[in-house]
Amino acid sequence: MKSPGAAEGRRLVGLLEDALVREARLWKVPVFRNGCIQGADISSSQHQQMILWLGEMNRLFLFCPETFALGVCVLNRLLSTVKAQPKYLKCIAFTSLVLAAKINEEDEVIGSVKDLVERSGCNFSTAEILRMERIILDKLHWDLYTATPIDFIHIFHALLVSGHPHLIPSIGLSPVVDSSPDPAALPCRPGHQKMPPGLQVALWTRQVQHCMACHQLWQFKGSTLALAIITLELEALTPDWFSVFTDLLKKAQVRGRLLFILSFKMGKKNLPVVCISETRVDYTENTSIF
Repeated sequence: MKSPGAAEGRRLVGLLEDALVREARLWKVPVFRNGCIQGADISSSQHQQMILWLGEMNRLFLFCPETFALGVCVLNRLLSTVKAQPKYLKCIAFTSLVLAAKINEEDEVIGSVKDLVERSGCNFSTAEILRMERIILDKLHWDLYTATPIDFIHIFHALLVSGHPHLIPSIGLSPVVDSSPDPAALPCRPGHQKMPPGLQVALWTRQVQHCMACHQLWQFKGSTLALAIITLELEALTPDWFSVFTDLLKKAQVRGRLLFILSFKMGKKNLPVVCISETRVDYTENTSIF
């Protein structure tokens, strides 16, 4: 009789392989030359500010983190495909988020496009958004759903829970995400802050959202970004991190040198809004737009 755990592991590896195939086929980011997107007048700071604004809109509309991540991926794919003018950038970004919401969110959460525009405070017309939708869909061949960094966070988390159950009590991994934990009610040993069940994956999700808005990290695919975040966390939280890391590295088909470069940038360079190399995290702090 086959082990249920082994069957679940094979299922998760299959999900990971499918996500990697989608990523290899669809992942694109703009190429920057002299501080601007190649062939356009959109600067890296304008691009970064637009991603941060998308994070604000995602929170305002109560969309899930997966919608934000997909919206950013759609925006990046379009900007790497067409020569967009800066005056259209906000409309493109807003429409990318709307299209992502139509894929990920329930109809009652989205509401009408007119309502979303009014709540955003933008002066777009509904006709402009619908026209931009058609342009994006046409340029991206109606194939919007790529695997995002947050997709990989969830898959890697599930693989850790399935393949390394001994980590569950040591670093707070849980297959169930509790969206409203109370950190203050949890005991913790000196020098280490205990995580509520499921908050680990929520923390990784928040970190990867920050990284998606950091221009120093745009060159890295979502699978590499997610794995680097998890690797840095595991190294800080468990002595058994290296064997777990090599297992995930093999499954993710990520080159070790590339992951080392990314981990070094994230952990040692103190990048803006990316502070994930510290062992202790204050879960009560609420300074993030995500």
